[in-house]
Amino acid sequence: MRVVGLMSGTSYDAIDAAAADLTLDGDTLVLTPLGMISTAYDDDLRADLAGALPPAGADLATVCRLDTRIGQAFAAAAVRADAELCGGRTDLVASHGQTVFHWAEDGRVRGTLQIGEAAWIAEATGRPVVSGFRTRDVAAGGQGAPLVSIVDVMWLRGRPGVPVALNLGGIGNVTVVPGGVAGTGGVPLAFDTGPANALIDAAVTALAGRDASGEAHTMDADGALAARGTVHPPLLRRLLADPYYARPAPKTTGKELFHLPYLRAALDSCEPLSVEDVVATLTRLTARTVADAIRPFGATEVIASGGGTRNPVLMDRLREELGGAGAEGRVGACVLRSSDELGLPAGAKEAYAFAVLGWLTAHGLPGTVPSCTGARHASVLGSITPGGPGLRLPRPPATAPVRLTVANGPRAARPDRRR
Repeated sequence: MRVVGLMSGTSYDAIDAAAADLTLDGDTLVLTPLGMISTAYDDDLRADLAGALPPAGADLATVCRLDTRIGQAFAAAAVRADAELCGGRTDLVASHGQTVFHWAEDGRVRGTLQIGEAAWIAEATGRPVVSGFRTRDVAAGGQGAPLVSIVDVMWLRGRPGVPVALNLGGIGNVTVVPGGVAGTGGVPLAFDTGPANALIDAAVTALAGRDASGEAHTMDADGALAARGTVHPPLLRRLLADPYYARPAPKTTGKELFHLPYLRAALDSCEPLSVEDVVATLTRLTARTVADAIRPFGATEVIASGGGTRNPVLMDRLREELGGAGAEGRVGACVLRSSDELGLPAGAKEAYAFAVLGWLTAHGLPGTVPSCTGARHASVLGSITPGGPGLRLPRPPATAPVRLTVANGPRAARPDRRR
């Protein structure tokens, strides 16, 4: 089955569309990457979306308009991916949509909202669309995140030691796939670590002004600001005191907590700081909280993906926090590497993961690992919007896949069946 996965993360700067051929070989799902395209939100849509997100308020008319406009933007990305990556032969589209609110209260997720109406995608492409992935897991008592954890578990199962998949988007999240050792009782675990790029982007957008061409800065490109700055210890201590970091997993968070007013409140307690020092401190915060989250599990390798991997300063700080960088990114007994090394492009990994989730749903298979999301049971995820006339779905396979291999990439080791 040829699937296009559509993803826009908490940075809401672009829609990533990744296409994959997915075939079942025994108990292994084989993913052949066909490529990825990225389509930026137009400036007006991005500004309107930013203006409606928490802590701002939005009326229902605004939500309706954004739902339609984002759905149309996702539809255009799917049409382009079908033509450019799939030769017009896409079988299924899997759309994550745009998260606009994740209702977490008292350590429990009570609801979640992703917009970008799937009917626009189905109408434009003529293909069936799987969307609304998170809600079913929340209904089953889960966090609704990180949903990519089932893909991480299938992908990393059988690797030696304790591999950890790390995504550095607006929010950081990890999936720990233990080999029956410390901290998890031998079962996989996944959770959000806290802000990855969210607070860095907020600081740059608010404090860095415009470049020589008059364009507003929205991110710390190549870590240039952090490299010129100095960490401010009182600000770092204030930020690290947030109760979220001490909560047990599984847990999830988002820009409902880690946003510009949150940062401004912390800055108000400090002396005036340069934008470089603020960004350097926030970069250290991301690295520290990720490393603190990973350390208890005795990770032997950390496989990173997401936009944060393009920030060399953030990656260097993460190596330092994990124990001191050596040759080839080796950190003591732990190796920090990019998902590119295992065949999944770091910038497209989540879009490919949602292609896999769409495949699972189309085949009537669960798309969650309860120990990772905290749900009472595994669930088949999402809703299906038919494309052209009629709806034909494949039969559920006799054997559900338990591992994922990326074609032309390193093949996952088979687990030791003596355990």
